[in-house]
Amino acid sequence: MLKTIFIAVAVVAVVIAIGGCIMQANSDQQNAGNVRIFNSATGQVETVPRVIKTDEEWKNILTPEQYQITRLKATEKPFEGVCTPPPKGETGVYKCVCCGTDLFKSGTKFESGTGWPSFYEPVSPLNIVEVSDDSYGMHRTEVVCARCGAHLGHVFDDGPPPTGKRYCINAAALKLADKSEAHKLDTAIFATGCFWGAESTFREYLGKGVVSTRVGYTGGDFPNPTYEQVSAHKTGHLESVEVTFDPAKITYKELLKIFWKAHNPARDDGQGPDVGPQYRGAIFYNSPEQQKQAEESKAEVEKERNLTGKIKTMILPAKKFWQAEDYHQQYFEKRGMAPSCPVF
Repeated sequence: MLKTIFIAVAVVAVVIAIGGCIMQANSDQQNAGNVRIFNSATGQVETVPRVIKTDEEWKNILTPEQYQITRLKATEKPFEGVCTPPPKGETGVYKCVCCGTDLFKSGTKFESGTGWPSFYEPVSPLNIVEVSDDSYGMHRTEVVCARCGAHLGHVFDDGPPPTGKRYCINAAALKLADKSEAHKLDTAIFATGCFWGAESTFREYLGKGVVSTRVGYTGGDFPNPTYEQVSAHKTGHLESVEVTFDPAKITYKELLKIFWKAHNPARDDGQGPDVGPQYRGAIFYNSPEQQKQAEESKAEVEKERNLTGKIKTMILPAKKFWQAEDYHQQYFEKRGMAPSCPVF
């Protein structure tokens, strides 16, 4: 009897172990193509696609020196590499020369006397990866870009306060961010029902003009609303998504087309199975130009779908956008789930 029990327990243990391995493998596969990166321009942590290219593709976009250093782990000669400084009196961000990921703020740069640009901390621990390096008969810690794997340099424990770290980085691996890039970004706010699905819809366009997204509550006047208060219909807010985008890559008009396809404009009581005033459809415009384009897009939808007089989607001036609780942000991505907010 004891032997039988032992065998049964062993079998169960094996099944659990195998199941755990399968779950971990599935999770790893799910996350293999994405990485969480901090974006200095928006102040948000974003889930973005990894940048993977062939050697030939890297050679086509990098100089020979940049390629040797970032892709083949070469080191530039000391005192020859120069980091372009930001304009006098201003701060800047140094990005990865390969993929544009934010790496180091100019304010953390210091003169180490080593001959290479040195920083005491990265923009965010998310944006770099530290790897053990035992090459050349010594033990060091290599620093690589978390998004594209570019070799940047090494980190040492002989830096200044407050971190005591010295990120010794090849200048050829860095480029100073064009400050004008941040000024070109714009925001759009949409409500398409459940904000989990709304966010997942627009995050399909990350890297294609959409820079970042966040979900929250807007449309009402109640300050600092919580999910429970909004769900209890006590605030007047709608579940919404704020989309930060680059108009040079994706226009507001194109975002409007995505919006109209993501919800049923003929409903005024909610979307899909979600019923309630917080789930109504709306466009919140940030400027007269956005209002004009929203009204024009509504007229086009009315004509295309023969919905004249039937569209219930609201077009309203933007009010303060209150960011929702963290567990609502990128809800499906964090859980490795396929989006499931039906429209009918």
